[in-house]
Amino acid sequence: MTSDAPTPLTFGMLVFDEVEVLDLGGPFEVFSTAGRLARTEDGEPLLRVLTIAPADRLVRARGGLRVLADHTLDEDPPFDVLVIPGGVTAAVEADTRVVDWLTRRRENSALTFSICTGAFLLAATGALNGRRATTHWEDQEELARRWPEIRVHTDVRWIDDGDLVTSAGISAGIDASLYIVGRIFGEQLARRTAHQMEYVWEVDRTAEAATVLG
Repeated sequence: MTSDAPTPLTFGMLVFDEVEVLDLGGPFEVFSTAGRLARTEDGEPLLRVLTIAPADRLVRARGGLRVLADHTLDEDPPFDVLVIPGGVTAAVEADTRVVDWLTRRRENSALTFSICTGAFLLAATGALNGRRATTHWEDQEELARRWPEIRVHTDVRWIDDGDLVTSAGISAGIDASLYIVGRIFGEQLARRTAHQMEYVWEVDRTAEAATVLG
């Protein structure tokens, strides 16, 4: 007998010094809340979230929040969906070890999701060349200038480009996370998750009305 039950997924989220707190916490809250609401036949969460840091030490997020990740890059834990939050990314972009890890894990992930300036880290892997993407409104022109092959969209909350989803800044990452829950597990779970969070979900990404830079 075959089962139509959805397959559980693990979301692996990169964390780094100067990561934007809500870029990290917003998607984490969405995916973990959905995991509490939706269970497998064995009673396990349908969604799990784990965090991965470059080194085995506390990460200092923007504003001073300290985070201890579940794993390090060297431990390289298995997961299905790669999540790349934003923040101050210059130092991480320059870290070839992190970029190489992102490149490899993106190729092996069913879906890759960047939030805000996390798009710069994804761009550094070459994954966005020739693809549609967005980022924080303040950084869209820089993304288009530095990587002219990317079709950077403005005036959107997020962009779904198949195996890549990119979102605009901060709170848009929550909207996009709910969209991803709905895309994979059905809109009913996404709406239940937003309701549980008492969050007003901006459902329409309005990609069709967007301006493309470059």
